[in-house]
Amino acid sequence: MPARKMRVELFDNDGNRYTIAFEGQVTRDKALRLLDIVELLGGTPGESNTINVSPSHSNSKSLSRFDKVQLIIQKNFPLIWFSSKDIQIFYEQELKEPVSLSTVSTYLSRMVAKGILMRTGTSNNLKYKTAPNIPSTIKQRIIK
Repeated sequence: MPARKMRVELFDNDGNRYTIAFEGQVTRDKALRLLDIVELLGGTPGESNTINVSPSHSNSKSLSRFDKVQLIIQKNFPLIWFSSKDIQIFYEQELKEPVSLSTVSTYLSRMVAKGILMRTGTSNNLKYKTAPNIPSTIKQRIIK
């Protein structure tokens, strides 16, 4: 298989330009790592970096449990792998509301089905991670 090239350019809010180049065998895993670096450097345009999930937050009562789980993930696990138990612990600590492990697992499965999360591991030891937020046309070109 011939060597492939991938180059990503992005600009931060200060106008700085970052160029990341990769040559070699491009695999899905390597592309996802590259996108993690992009996210660390500044994320994607239009993304909000501040998420407020506190019991005093005025909208926390009006949010669904699904939305609250999503906010917990965005706030505490933007780039790292986590388990359903991790989400349950953070949910109960931050929101001072009980939530069952089965409820959290159901929501995480739905997020995987929607492409919001990636999942790995065996059925009794599943780990989740936020999926890179890139347009589907780019995702298709990287995977092929």
